[in-house]
Amino acid sequence: MKISINCPSYKRPYVETLKYLPQCMVWVSAEELSEYQANHPEATFAVLQTQQGNISRVRNEILDREFSAGADVVCIVDDDLKGIYSYEKSPYNAFGYEKHLVSADDFEAFVYKHSIMCREFGFYLWGVNLNKDPRSYRHSQPISTASIILGPFCCHMKGSKIRYDERIPLKEDYDLAIQHLNEYRGILRMNKFHYDCKQSTQAGGCATIRNYRTEKAQFDLLRKKWGSGIIRKDKNSKKEFDYNPIVRIPIKGV
Repeated sequence: MKISINCPSYKRPYVETLKYLPQCMVWVSAEELSEYQANHPEATFAVLQTQQGNISRVRNEILDREFSAGADVVCIVDDDLKGIYSYEKSPYNAFGYEKHLVSADDFEAFVYKHSIMCREFGFYLWGVNLNKDPRSYRHSQPISTASIILGPFCCHMKGSKIRYDERIPLKEDYDLAIQHLNEYRGILRMNKFHYDCKQSTQAGGCATIRNYRTEKAQFDLLRKKWGSGIIRKDKNSKKEFDYNPIVRIPIKGV
């Protein structure tokens, strides 16, 4: 199984993910390449053919080019990924858990193992828990099949016909997950594992186009596409929309 590990980056010439995964391919525009290379002389870079500024378009290019190059699994991670972690029961505390990092050396084996599981389920997308809070670790439910995964860490399987909707570059990961759940009736989510990243707290990337007006327009477009029964906002919120919408998928699964 050929695994491709990729990290798109835009206007963030210091790529935090490379501290964790020095083996990943960083995708940048030709105009920014020299600055990125100056900061990371040992990293591997790919030059995007598409124009930056729309992460959906960039992710689609990565998928198309890597699958065309023979990849069986295309893993895409954010450029501010600190790590993939799990909680393991502590040998020193019968009621406590310790946080464990999936090391860079073990990362490809981690992707390989769960990609096989994903393929055996008949799905074409898998990922991990969205929340690093240990209370989100579902001890009695190690996997989900009817829940969404998001962009900071996602693995796409060869044969998928799903691509990112380029009209929704700020909610593209929500839309992609719903597309997979609709088309293939499931996504494999490993609830034991979670990612840790900054997510919208630094300049560059999607922050270059993110503001209240565009976020609301993107939320409205996502809701119009899938309906208010699937895309919901917190009923206790006084805001017109949620930056992180509540997604309810009416299909069978766990």
